[in-house]
Amino acid sequence: MGHVSLSRWTMSYFVAAVLALLAAEGLMVSGYGFPAAPIEAPSTLVLVHLVTLGWMSLLLCGALFQFVPVLVAKPLYSNWLPLPTLVSLVGGLALLLCGFLQLDGTITHELPLLPAGGTLLGFGFVLTLYNLARTIWTARPLPLPARFVVAGLASLAATFTLGIIFTFVLGGVADAPPLVALTTAGLPLHVIAGLGGWMTFTAIGVSYRLLAMFMLAPEDKRVTSVTALWGGIAVLVLAVGGGTVAVLLGADPAPILVVAAILALPVLALYGYDVANLYRHRKRRKLETNSRIAALALLSLGASALLLIGLLVVGELAPHVGALVFLVSFGWLTGLGLAKLYKIVPFVTWLECYGPVMGRKPTPRVQDLVVEARAGKWFYLYFAAVWLATLALLGGQALLFRALAACMLVATGALAVEFIRARRLADVDAATRLPEGTRRPRLLLAAKSPA
Repeated sequence: MGHVSLSRWTMSYFVAAVLALLAAEGLMVSGYGFPAAPIEAPSTLVLVHLVTLGWMSLLLCGALFQFVPVLVAKPLYSNWLPLPTLVSLVGGLALLLCGFLQLDGTITHELPLLPAGGTLLGFGFVLTLYNLARTIWTARPLPLPARFVVAGLASLAATFTLGIIFTFVLGGVADAPPLVALTTAGLPLHVIAGLGGWMTFTAIGVSYRLLAMFMLAPEDKRVTSVTALWGGIAVLVLAVGGGTVAVLLGADPAPILVVAAILALPVLALYGYDVANLYRHRKRRKLETNSRIAALALLSLGASALLLIGLLVVGELAPHVGALVFLVSFGWLTGLGLAKLYKIVPFVTWLECYGPVMGRKPTPRVQDLVVEARAGKWFYLYFAAVWLATLALLGGQALLFRALAACMLVATGALAVEFIRARRLADVDAATRLPEGTRRPRLLLAAKSPA
């Protein structure tokens, strides 16, 4: 970590994110939202945004506050801004979810909940962009992984801009024809900017660095990596920018989005090739659990690409887009997020607890904070459930999907316990747990960095 300070509020982001994921999985088990309800139904919107905003976005924001300084070898611009950012994002999400419930009559108050939620979320994301942009700006020229993150942050701006437009139109605050047109036909653009740009592009950039760091693999700047960066940016500009122009001109954006989807496939193939090289040339021959499980997430990304190709070829993308989004969201993004959390939580906890006495007192290893054999079975259960649940969605088996979602919930809950145990040093041998000069880390708030 070098001279980089620990982000004090990152663990709070992680806790809030995991709670949102557990809540979303619980709703799926109960039959709330898709597939029992249509994709555009308010109940589905509650479920989707609990996953994308509550789980994935909070996870990414918390991780970026900790690891953007690692990517660019500069300290975070502000260590106090993450707290008001977190409050804004959580408060905005709560208002947004209530606004969706207002749409279907569950909440009958006439308060402008959707516009209020969208505005507060937008403010939280602006704080995020400001803090990270000021950090990144001081580190030019940027290393390649950081450039992926910059593209992801630009996609975040596009995502929440479209989202705010949607909330103002659906909330009855705005009725300008261009905004109404974007709200009517812009949902695919919002999804692509969010899942494809903000979440996937950012995850790619962070994974290049973290996979290399945790597997002791060479971080060579490859032609394939540079091509994946600029090719991915071109795809996002075509899909989101071109699609937006098409909507504003009154044209159907679908042909543009199909072309963008096809062009995205070689970009994903290049990323897959680079990751395979990281695994192949690693110095740490015995893979830790987080690296093995990350490979399953990458397989899910590849399976998502193959599923997209298959649905396009047979002309069945529209009826089965929910299954595709589910596999991307839970197989690729959530799978990778859980895998990396299993390393990040003990890694940051070790730095916080044992960093001050490193070299002066006997300390456990990072691996000693976890029991990998115990956690591994929960990861395998999770991925098996996700893959089978995707097949259940493709086959229209809603009841089977709920049963498999229950398996996902059990596995995620068990992994959440593993994260807490690592944070509380519960699995560290008592003889070396707290040498003189250390203290047990708090669950939600990191101590000020000793670095």
